[in-house]
Amino acid sequence: MAKVSVIGAGSWGTALALLLSKNGHDVTMWSILEDEIRMLDKEREHKSKLPGVKLPDTMKFTTDLKEAVEGKDFLVLAVPSTFTRGTAKNMCPYVAEGQIIVDVAKGIEEATLMTLSQQIEDEIPQADVAVLSGPSHAEEVGRGLPTTVVVGAKTEKTAEYLQQMFASEVFRVYTSPDMLGMELGGSLKNVIALAAGIADGMGYGDNTKAALITRGIAEIARLGVKMGGAVETFSGLTGIGDLIVTCASVHSRNRKAGYLMGQGKSMQEAMDEVQMVVEGVYSAKAAVKLGEKYGVSLPIINKVSEVLFDGKDPKEAVNELMLRDNKAEHTALPWEKKL
Repeated sequence: MAKVSVIGAGSWGTALALLLSKNGHDVTMWSILEDEIRMLDKEREHKSKLPGVKLPDTMKFTTDLKEAVEGKDFLVLAVPSTFTRGTAKNMCPYVAEGQIIVDVAKGIEEATLMTLSQQIEDEIPQADVAVLSGPSHAEEVGRGLPTTVVVGAKTEKTAEYLQQMFASEVFRVYTSPDMLGMELGGSLKNVIALAAGIADGMGYGDNTKAALITRGIAEIARLGVKMGGAVETFSGLTGIGDLIVTCASVHSRNRKAGYLMGQGKSMQEAMDEVQMVVEGVYSAKAAVKLGEKYGVSLPIINKVSEVLFDGKDPKEAVNELMLRDNKAEHTALPWEKKL
């Protein structure tokens, strides 16, 4: 049994806390919101974020960050991506040398273009930082539905330790050394999911969504490999797997926000209606900057950014994507030489 704290009490943090508790670990949940902690402690259920999922009496709750961090075998950092750096900075004084921190959020910092694990390492250099990612909606993990994810870490030892801590009969965990590729796949798929939602909201069909998913992973992989990620990562669970579920699922907040925008609502109106952090909105500008920095073509991501921030009409964005210059799907494939 390990002593674990989950830092962040949203839907994903709550679902993972329940999973770890069912695995026999001593679990504490932390939130900066006193009302949230009181509600969790009293109701043993996150009424707004994960309704119907009951939490065991053995689980503890606190707003004291020092209490949550000190003496724990590993920490799960589950705050929204926009709060990752600030939360890590506040955690730093209490983190021991080599203490494992598993980031489970997804995003890229616009100002620095850092992934979340890079931000955590920047603020807590003494930590052993890992990531957990994959096609894994909190609503389904909370209900115990079969799910498969990947743990990425700097060392095989840390990855295999976390694999054992999280794995269960309904939660299969693979390992990977490619933290960068995992995080890029997990962040950029949210931008593509916004595009898929917009297309759904405009009444487009399965053909359109299939095109967005397929060409979307091509964009993500092009950029990811150029930045140093492994091509295999983007054909796996944290690449195409995560992209498929986020583009297609009714649980996807990014798809839902896109759907509302496709029906004519503004970005802010859509975010307000979703009532959860829409990570793709925050990653879109960073993704555009990364494409420019590394000289990589990202037509879908660029059009999503224009819809979000430049007031471009979604139908016009689709038309511009469709009317781009004709080209081969895979330019590296040779044509058979004629004799």
